[in-house]
Amino acid sequence: MKVTLLVTGVSDDRELAPAIDRYVKRLGHYVPFDIEEVKCPKHFSKLTIEELKKDEGQLILARLSPQDLVIVLDERGSQWDSIGFSTQLQKWMNTGCRRIVFVIGGAFGFSDEVYQRADQRMALSSLTLTHQMVRLFFVEQLYRAFTILRNEKYHH
Repeated sequence: MKVTLLVTGVSDDRELAPAIDRYVKRLGHYVPFDIEEVKCPKHFSKLTIEELKKDEGQLILARLSPQDLVIVLDERGSQWDSIGFSTQLQKWMNTGCRRIVFVIGGAFGFSDEVYQRADQRMALSSLTLTHQMVRLFFVEQLYRAFTILRNEKYHH
């Protein structure tokens, strides 16, 4: 099984990159993991919000296979504490899917098509976070979930 974090937009925050890379490397001890970036649609500044969401949605859907288990990170999604997230992660892994894809959308959320394709919605927080910070928080929480599942001391 593989885990992918599919993100909309390219990160330009050089200060967060080393921290993200540190957790990506650590995750490699537990599961094949990668981050895939979906570049913004051409001429995105000239699009309406709905047009932008639709174009971003098409780019996201093109990166998914029918067999993927897809979880979109959305403020209206299910929210767990770290132990609850690790339990949910284990359930997702037990489904036998070949790849779990967590998706971070653009600034205005997801198109209806992406929501329809998603198997689950997950909220990291009820706070509004930058997309760059979400990347860091997510990879840290994913790493934490694997250490919890292995009963390792990182969580405490």
